[in-house]
Amino acid sequence: MNSSAHVGHFIGGRRIDGKSGREADVFNPATGEVGARVALAGGDEVDAAVKVARDAFPAWSNTPALRRARIMFKFKQLLDQYHDELAAIITREHGKVFDDARGEVVRGIEVVEFATGIPHLLKGDYSEQVSTGIDQFSLRQPLGVCAGITPFNFPVMVPMWMFPLAIACGNTFVLKPSERDPSASLRLAELLHQAGLPDGVFNVVQGDKVAVDALLAHPDVAALSFVGSTPIAEYIQREGTRHGKRVQALGGAKNHMVVMPDADLEQAVDALMGSAYGSAGERCMAISVCVAVGRIADELVTRLAQRARTLKIGDGMDQASEMGPLVTAAHQAKVRGYVDLGVQEGAQLVVDGRTLKMPGRDGQPSKGFFLGGCLFDHVQPFMRVYQEEIFGPVLGVVRVPDFAAAIELINAHEYGNGVALFTADGNTAREFVRRIRIGMVGINVPIPVPMAFYSFGGWKRSLFGDTHAYGMEGVRFYTRYKAVMQRWPGSIAKGAEFAMPVSK
Repeated sequence: MNSSAHVGHFIGGRRIDGKSGREADVFNPATGEVGARVALAGGDEVDAAVKVARDAFPAWSNTPALRRARIMFKFKQLLDQYHDELAAIITREHGKVFDDARGEVVRGIEVVEFATGIPHLLKGDYSEQVSTGIDQFSLRQPLGVCAGITPFNFPVMVPMWMFPLAIACGNTFVLKPSERDPSASLRLAELLHQAGLPDGVFNVVQGDKVAVDALLAHPDVAALSFVGSTPIAEYIQREGTRHGKRVQALGGAKNHMVVMPDADLEQAVDALMGSAYGSAGERCMAISVCVAVGRIADELVTRLAQRARTLKIGDGMDQASEMGPLVTAAHQAKVRGYVDLGVQEGAQLVVDGRTLKMPGRDGQPSKGFFLGGCLFDHVQPFMRVYQEEIFGPVLGVVRVPDFAAAIELINAHEYGNGVALFTADGNTAREFVRRIRIGMVGINVPIPVPMAFYSFGGWKRSLFGDTHAYGMEGVRFYTRYKAVMQRWPGSIAKGAEFAMPVSK
């Protein structure tokens, strides 16, 4: 992509240019260069997208579920065909290494695969003769126009947590992706169109808070899904519900990994390296806190430091790279600021990624948004680097004396997204699962993101709303439950009945 490239919207089955007059730069994080300009929608463009989605809803919701599923099948085939193209778009605009981007696409495809089963997933219940001459059954019906607001860190996967199920359930959809890496959403829209999705069923509006607020206030948007930081998730839920919308808002995280003294140390270190530094720590399921239990702490920190110092950092398209750059210069500065803060607070900076010097293509220092892996030891719960989500390649080690202290530490944190335990003891693992107050738990699995046929979401201040993403929770979110009782004239007794109907 060259600097003259322009990223617009996708409304009513075609790409359109922005009309608001507002734009933003889209960077290649590995070089620091502007790769494109993205249009930022105003209220008129949001209204246009919602209008075509509203107009498309009656026909689409009346389309048999099996025909909707066949379009999802075709969409999946196209995603398989253009898998690497999508991954390259992600790496170019987000910065994560290509293999990680490919994995992101795969996890999105898995949700599409789940959505192809929508005829089965929408089946209701039926009970004959619940009372004399009366049968009872249930339905799940679509809501109308649904919207999704998605973050920069997974520009393909997170949107596909939302729109495949929403559309398969019979809704129409407006996606507002991150303006930092907007191009993948347009390619997804084109592939859906190629798969046979009718015009207006899926639309993309690029933008910032102006577009978000327009979607939140729009009277024709029935439901809104969001993934991002906790302050914004709270705002989305508050404003969305104030306007009468169904809201599903996934917020921030501070994910812990507990390493017990009996754990396989080599496996634990491998797990921490990948989960803390993969995607430069820009994952809501990244492990940012290692809880070292008892005597294992010294050796664990020594091994982690050796590995963190030898991380292979570079352009995400370089197959030798294990970690790429951060997404923007502003985010790079924010993460560096947290490292500075951790030192001021008294944590021991064992590995200082701020000293990383990356060469550019011309032999001069790189202008990319790189930061080396950072490792803190002796982090304390009162420190902001422990309490707050950093969203970068920064791992902090907290030392605790025993298993009970580890449980108490984690349960006291305001976030409750994901957690992992590494141990060789089955009873310890069982007790951990029972007692930990976190939404997603891994036992010897560092990043326990549920498969597409389960559901994703945390507890406490990591989730606002009552339903998790995708899986059956997603089907429930994007549909309304309707209970029906029926009887026919031949079974209706003469005379009015003034009492509550009962089985008889």
